[in-house]
Amino acid sequence: MPNSERIKALNMHRPPFIALLDGHVCEINDAGLSCTFEFHPGTDVCHSVDIVQGGFITVMLDAAMSHAVFAHLGPEGVVALSSLEVTTRYHAITRGGQGVVFARGWIRQATFKTAFLESELLDADGALLATAQSVAKIVRKKD
Repeated sequence: MPNSERIKALNMHRPPFIALLDGHVCEINDAGLSCTFEFHPGTDVCHSVDIVQGGFITVMLDAAMSHAVFAHLGPEGVVALSSLEVTTRYHAITRGGQGVVFARGWIRQATFKTAFLESELLDADGALLATAQSVAKIVRKKD
């Protein structure tokens, strides 16, 4: 399936909470086993006027990581993914209501039942805002 069709399928089946952050998959990279989201967080997800609350930053990073699994391992029968651990590091302030941020997630390594994932959140200029690592349980179709 071409990338444009895979992106369309991922966006059609995205969880409703992604809409809260005005997000959608904008790129899939097969060589890097990655998936990139474009988000437009508004001030409704902020504290201190325009600073995006950390939990929403983790949501953006986690969405990119999990969608990397579905984009690249989904055809192999992955039906669900459950985070076992997520660690987020905040490198700079993420501002809400001020445009676009990009969350890129990728598969560092995957076994039959476990995925080791990483992600980064960048502003429109490419500055690093946050990073995350995750270990997730892969649920596959039963034969």
